[in-house]
Amino acid sequence: MRDSPNIAVVVMDTARDSDVISSTAPTISELGEAGTRFSRAFSAAPWTLPSHGSMFTGCYPSKHGAYSGHEHLDGALPTLPELLGDAGYETFGVTNNTWITDEFGFGRGFEQLRKAWQLLPGDGNMLWEMVQVQDEENSQGLLERALSGNPIRNAVNAAYARFAYARRDSGADRTTDLIDDWLGGRNDDRPFFLFANCIEPHLEYEPAREYAETFLPDDVDYADATALEQDPWEYLVGNVNHSSEEFDVLRALYRAEIASLDDQVAELRDALVDAGEWEDTILVVVGDHGENIGDHGMMDHQYCLYDTLLHVPLVIHGPGFEDGGEVDDLTSLVDLAPTLLDAAGVDAPDAREEFQGHSVHPDADAESREELYAEYMKPQPTMAALERQVGELPEYVYRFDRSLRAVRTKEYKFIRGSDGTRELYHVAEDSAERSSLENERPEVATELEERLDEWLDSFERAETSEGVDISGAQREQLEELGYLQ
Repeated sequence: MRDSPNIAVVVMDTARDSDVISSTAPTISELGEAGTRFSRAFSAAPWTLPSHGSMFTGCYPSKHGAYSGHEHLDGALPTLPELLGDAGYETFGVTNNTWITDEFGFGRGFEQLRKAWQLLPGDGNMLWEMVQVQDEENSQGLLERALSGNPIRNAVNAAYARFAYARRDSGADRTTDLIDDWLGGRNDDRPFFLFANCIEPHLEYEPAREYAETFLPDDVDYADATALEQDPWEYLVGNVNHSSEEFDVLRALYRAEIASLDDQVAELRDALVDAGEWEDTILVVVGDHGENIGDHGMMDHQYCLYDTLLHVPLVIHGPGFEDGGEVDDLTSLVDLAPTLLDAAGVDAPDAREEFQGHSVHPDADAESREELYAEYMKPQPTMAALERQVGELPEYVYRFDRSLRAVRTKEYKFIRGSDGTRELYHVAEDSAERSSLENERPEVATELEERLDEWLDSFERAETSEGVDISGAQREQLEELGYLQ
């Protein structure tokens, strides 16, 4: 065995809490049983960009500064791949989400960060424009830009994206192939850091038939199920309504997506075994945030800080985490970076000075945390973007035009909005967060609000006054995922 273990992190983009995993994902459940499962793991933010920023930097969004309005992870804080690379690790990543690319600051520290939708690696996301834009008016401009770069690569990538990528799933199969090829072609004695973002659980839910039919009600046809409207913004503004039975179908499709991704995790495990790396590898499987599927009157993963969006699966398997069982301590995804540095035996004292998380490695001497935090710094999409998408908004939608912060203990959770709203939930008894108790238990709300303010005063927040330019190609791809700019 090497002095330092390999580290592999698989992000299940938009995967809800471990209860969903336990009933749909046997491979991940087995990894948790043989390793360590963190049953009270929570994201620092409810959507991809800020949540990944927190996993990579060990800091909450208001400190690392990557969130709506400033969609870029700037270089003020070192990232986990940078720190491991500096310590002698080979670093390789595959992403299926356009937020997690060089263009948004997530390439730092990676020797390679492959975009799974590209057959031939290269800069930019022009291929998405070439695939998505069909009208004659825009075609000429796209052709000119394609010819001005690397026309052969662009043409190959556009054809691949249109006719091959995501034919079977949302890219996890392609991701596993890329990792398998990379492992098979390695000629390097260094330990490695491997990262993969897999987007299967993300809207739209489009599982293959063989997975969907395992979870769909017996009287629901696959074609009818996949024909259900899945636009979260049309639902939010009341242009689309779903019955409880239709939401049951959408939840079945969601579970089928996770089941298909679970099989790809098994493929990744097999690839590590075949490469002779399994025994030396710490494998992390984690959700970056959850999903509302009719919960709290919402779809997708925006505009709130309820546990449907924050409670995520977290399983760590491998050296140091064997037979750890279930850990029910409060755990934040900001804890991931210090934990993996401990696993790798990397000191990085300057970075640790900046961390807001603490290590949950079995050998760490950190005490169990009493509270953790979450932030939703600005609405995404903005009200203006929603208006462009769906037209005039009902008055009630404007209540989402706010930022949110939350603090939670094992018993209670307090949420405060920039509009002055305050919510308090006794999450130990009301895990669905149905009944706010801020009026019934004002002393608890006041105590938690004071703790929230003390925490905010304890660190310097990132300055992100300037917006980030998002190219037309990136904008197209993000809109495909439901992120309106």
